[in-house]
Amino acid sequence: MEFFSKQPNIDFMGLRFVAFGLTVLLIVASLVSIALRGVNWGLDFTGGALVELHYEAPADLDAIRATLAADGFGEALVQNFGSVRDVLIRVAPQEGVTSAATSDRILQLLPGAEMRRVEFVGPQVGAELADRAVIALLCSFGAVLLYVMLRFESRLALAAIVASLHDAIITAGLLSISGLSFDITAVAGLLTVVGYSLNDTIVVFDRIRENFRKHRKLTASQVVNASVNETLSRTVMTSLCAFITVFALLIWGGETIRTFAFTLAAGIVVGTFSSIYVAAPLAILLGVNRSLLMPVAREAVDSRP
Repeated sequence: MEFFSKQPNIDFMGLRFVAFGLTVLLIVASLVSIALRGVNWGLDFTGGALVELHYEAPADLDAIRATLAADGFGEALVQNFGSVRDVLIRVAPQEGVTSAATSDRILQLLPGAEMRRVEFVGPQVGAELADRAVIALLCSFGAVLLYVMLRFESRLALAAIVASLHDAIITAGLLSISGLSFDITAVAGLLTVVGYSLNDTIVVFDRIRENFRKHRKLTASQVVNASVNETLSRTVMTSLCAFITVFALLIWGGETIRTFAFTLAAGIVVGTFSSIYVAAPLAILLGVNRSLLMPVAREAVDSRP
């Protein structure tokens, strides 16, 4: 099944330096946002109590915030959860106060609300989760580097790992700008984005290797351009189908998976861009050529005695 009626012939590599400029701009903007705004660390990492309440009528969030602030919960995060009648309250941990006591106090302050869910994460558990999240991301990048080196060549491996880092940084920057809660589902989303982007990059690299062996007179830019065009139909269909599914989750999936869905939606767009305008052009800049991708010729074995 093809997305285009005939194979496109777009000069992607002709715009690679413009794309590099855009890439640098996006990375800088993401790093600046993370450095200045930070990320909205979720309960998984900061610790604290999360209380879900249900009201019979639409809840007045401003009144709830004012009530909690007057009783010492000034840093409480109050937001709707799926509907205007459901409210999610997240409060920072208080020394010597259990989650049961916190939830009971909130119920006393907000009469008429029905308790639906209570979760509590201690600060030590949150710190351990943060450390494990960093280790998981580093291990994923290391696995990407090793896999591509074994399957292709070191220059392509470097291009793939840079593209994966590009995707993770920009997606994290978008999470910072959006203000969505950065919880363990965001880490899962980032790991999924790295895998998705790598899969797309591998498809392009496979075609680049085939075309280098097939077309001996074409330049590296021409080979890469032809390879991207030949895989473009597959790339568009895969990315479009995945994005539509994730976008539906983002709109109708509810607050529980909103961060995960947003991370995937942003990562699909960024990963598709990077497979075309980061990994492939970077391979050219690193000097990938036909001789590096040719199979190693085996020496003939003399069968004479």
